[in-house]
Order: sequence, then C-alpha cells, then structure tokens
Amino acid sequence: MKHKIRYLKNTAGRLAPFISPYKGGFFLSVLMVCLTTLTLSISPSVEGMATTLLVQNARDLMRKVPGASVEFDRLGRLIAVLLGLYLLKTLTQSVMAFALTGSIQSAMHDLRDAVEKKLARLPVKYFDAHPFGDVLSRVTNDLDTLSNGLQQTLMQILSGILQIILAFAMMLSINRLMAAVVFLIVPSAVLITRFVVIRSQKLFLGQQNTLGKLNGAITEMYTGYKEIQLFNKQEEAVLDFEAVNEELRDNAFKAQFMSSLISPLVSMSTYLVIGVVAIIGCLLALNGSIQVGQIQAFVRYVWQVNDPMSQVSNFSAQIQAAFAALSRIAQILDEEELAEPQVPARLSEAPGTIVFEHVYFGYEPGKPIIRDLNLTVKRGQTVAIVGPTGAGKSTIINLLMRFYDADSGRILMDGTDIRDMTREDLRKNMAMVLQDTWLFNGTIYDNLRYGRLDARRDEVIAAAKLAGVHHFIKTLPGGYDMIVNEEGSNISQGEKQLLTIARAILKAPQILILDEATSSVDTRLEKHLQEAMATVIENRTSFIIAHRLSTIRNADLILVLDHGDVVEQGRHTELLKKGGFYARLYNSQFSHSSG
Repeated sequence: MKHKIRYLKNTAGRLAPFISPYKGGFFLSVLMVCLTTLTLSISPSVEGMATTLLVQNARDLMRKVPGASVEFDRLGRLIAVLLGLYLLKTLTQSVMAFALTGSIQSAMHDLRDAVEKKLARLPVKYFDAHPFGDVLSRVTNDLDTLSNGLQQTLMQILSGILQIILAFAMMLSINRLMAAVVFLIVPSAVLITRFVVIRSQKLFLGQQNTLGKLNGAITEMYTGYKEIQLFNKQEEAVLDFEAVNEELRDNAFKAQFMSSLISPLVSMSTYLVIGVVAIIGCLLALNGSIQVGQIQAFVRYVWQVNDPMSQVSNFSAQIQAAFAALSRIAQILDEEELAEPQVPARLSEAPGTIVFEHVYFGYEPGKPIIRDLNLTVKRGQTVAIVGPTGAGKSTIINLLMRFYDADSGRILMDGTDIRDMTREDLRKNMAMVLQDTWLFNGTIYDNLRYGRLDARRDEVIAAAKLAGVHHFIKTLPGGYDMIVNEEGSNISQGEKQLLTIARAILKAPQILILDEATSSVDTRLEKHLQEAMATVIENRTSFIIAHRLSTIRNADLILVLDHGDVVEQGRHTELLKKGGFYARLYNSQFSHSSG
C-alpha cells in the first residue's frame, strides 16, 4: 500500500510544474467549490425548518388552537432564503466551471507543448524502439484521458470531501446518536474503495497500454495497406486487429466493472444506515426530542454523505485512467535526451575535412554494426559507400548526422568532435535525400522550400529545373501550387524522389548525402539526374550510398563495407584491378544486367 501511495504521489507530482502557472484559477475554483458546498449544506436545514413550520401549523389547525393559521410570512421568508441559496449555488458553480476549465485546458496546452518539444529532442533510437501508433496514442489519447479526468473529477473530489464534513457537522447539531450511526458509512466506504482501487489500478494501466497497441496495429495496417492487399493478407490483418481489440475489450471490461462495484456496495450500506436512522428518528420524534423537519433534513444529509461516496466509482475509473495516462506521458518526459554541449563549438560556413577515428557502433549492446572505422574525407570529395544489405552503409550516415552517437571513437569535422556541436549547427550545412521519400501535406512549392523558407520562387523553380522535375510540375493541375495529400499518394514514388532531390538542391548544402536517392527513377531520368548531381556536388563534400555501382564510377573514394568492416577503399578503377570484393559486386551486377 505504501508503494501504491508513493506511486500515486510521484505520478501526480509530475503535473505540478504545469498547474503552477495557473494556480490563481485553481484557487478561485476551490473558493467557489467551498461556497457551493456551503449552500448545499445549509439548504436541507432551511427546508427542514419550512417542513416543521407547516407541520406545526397543520397540527394547530387540526386541534383548533385559538389564533392558529398558516404563517405565510415566515414560510415566504424561508422560501426566499432557499431561492437565494439555490441561485448562489448556480452562480458559484458557473464561476467554478469557467475558472477550472480555463486553468486545466491551459495546463494541458503546456503539457502538450512539453511533450511535443520532448519528442523533438529524443534520439532516433527512441522512435526505432517504440511503435509509431503507441507514441501517437500517448500524445493524443492519453493526454485527452488525463484532461477529461482532471476536468471531471478534480473539483468533484474536493466538493465531495467538504460535503461529507459539513453534512456530518450538521447531523451532529441535530442528533449525535443518529450521527454516530451514519458515521458507520465512512469506514465501510473506505474499505470498499481501497479493496476495489488496489485491484483495478493495474487493470486501468493495462487498458491504456492495450489502447496504445491497438493504435499501433491500426497505424501499421493502414500505412501498409497496399502490401496487405498485394500479398492477400487481409484476413490475417483482420485477425490481428481482432486479437488486439479483444484484448482491449477484456482489459476495459475488467477495469470498468471492478471500479463500478464501489457505487452499489456503498449505496447498500447507506440504505441500511437510513433504515436504522429512520427508526431512531421516529422514536425520538415520538418523545419530542426531535422535530419532523429535522428528521427530513437529517435524511437529506445522509444522502449528501452517500452521493460523493457512491460517485467514487465514477471518480475511481476516471482517476485511475488519468493516472495510467499520466504515467505513460511521464515515461516520454523521462526519456533520456541526446546531450548537447554546454559550450558548443561552431562550424565554419564551409566545413572542411571529416575524419572517422576508431568508430565503433551497434544498435544493440554487444552487437556492433560498425567496427573500428577509420576514414578521412577532404572538403569537396565525393565518397561512395557500397556493400551488401546490412553492411552498415546507412549507419555511417546516421552517425555523421548524429541521429545516433558512436559507442566509442569519434567523428571530427575540421578537427572538432561533432558531439561538441549542437545538432542544429551540425545539420544546417547538410542536406539528405533518402530512399524512402517523405512529402508533407501542402503545396509542392512549400515542400520544395521546406529546408530553406526564405527561398524566392525563381530559386525554387531553378532547383526544380536542375533536378529535372520542373516540366513534370508544370503538367500538374495547379503546378507548383498543387496540394500534396497527407500520404503523398497523388504523386508517384519516382516523382516524389525527384522533388526531394530538388528540395536538397535548393538548400545549397556544404555536405550532401544521397541514400539511394535515384532508386525510384528510370534509367533515362537517372542519367539526367547524374549529370545534374555532378553539377550540384561540385565543390561540395558528398556521401553517396548506392546499390547501382555504375552510378558511382566517378567518386573520389569508394568505401566497400561488409558486416560493418571497411574491406576495401579506393577509386573505381583501382578497386576493379584488385579483383576483390568490390570487383565481384560490380561484375555480378554487370553480368546480371547483361543477362
């Protein structure tokens, strides 16, 4: 139990920095809740006084007491007081809702910002290790669950506690014996709540985790929709979805059912107490120790104790879901960021020599991909990296761009360790064209100038012409102003690759990285692109990853990788003369293409 309390306390503490700036709104909400609860607690007593007055007047009239009549003036004053209390309650509830909603939504706004900024600072390995759908679920569903939980339960809990305290105070003022009987509700409700909450918290965490799995499955299913259709795996995809959906249903059912047991169990104990109180109240009324209106007010106060306790079931479900959601959000906020230097080194406008010194790296501990890489690349050189799949070609680029940091060794740029530079400063002189292209939802023009927002339209068009994509763009409806949809499915893969090349050209980087940048274009267009790229890479340091070895004949240096090791390096003709690994790769492609 201590561990549970510590967990709840630590988890709730994560919200403090986001709530603190809006504590004025929360304080106003608390004040309004206190006033609302006070009016709620006074109302039964006034109603009881009105009932007692009517009963006394009716009894006097029935007994034909001289001068007996209905005291309308006094009754009217009591009704006026009641109306004032009800109006005050409505007003304070409205002010509380306004202040609370504004404060909570502002805090959630800041929390979303913090999560978004945190995601921007996380290393690539975090996204490699976590399904996209699960990350998306944490940023959307979990934040919504937390927001709804705070909105619907925060003040209700405070109101319920105050309501119980004031109700007991009023009951004690009416009759202590009856109040003592009612007091039995509290320990029974606490025991019931504790029993249910302990068993349901794990179920709610499981519910949120399974919801993340479901989002991941849906995202994977629809992003890979064409592949599922291609391999006729629709039935298997549906079965996989149904399995996760079934797991979510089971977890949600268990969590909701367990938490919903609180209300009927607490209400059962309340009904028993009301029965006992009614008997005691009647006996006391018969001997004149208590008035009828006081019994009525007392029963109202019993329900004021029962209501917040029976609502614990709803509160429990929402609070536990909110705590589970906050715990998952906190996991993102607690993730280790890639460290930035406190006093960063600055790159020159035209970075020079790049040196890899005894670089070792593996995506998993004990499984190195790159082993003792030593390489010197001078300014303006074109370096081609070749080798079979899984040899570590893209890994070298990931290390150079600091998507990952080397396990040991270092990478120097103009004699400075790149870990001593900020990633922003390091990457501002780089442009990269990937094999897997990505265009954002927006116009073609905006996509082309993404890496250089201050580019003029004529510069954008010049880059498109250099990449050989200008004519294609002009044939599209809207030309440069055509909207690319979210999936980029209204443009072919080859055309998207041309657009990303134009985007890189427009940035005019000092270091250009091409990772299979021409893999989706035909041979004729590839030849044109090679000529264009020859102009682009002139006087720029370039890294080219290529499977088509015919495209890198003019590279200044060719690195041949195999299982993370540089097995050969040199120029194209030199490596062919050696008759080694590169020659076998080249000849196998040539023979295959000839055949």
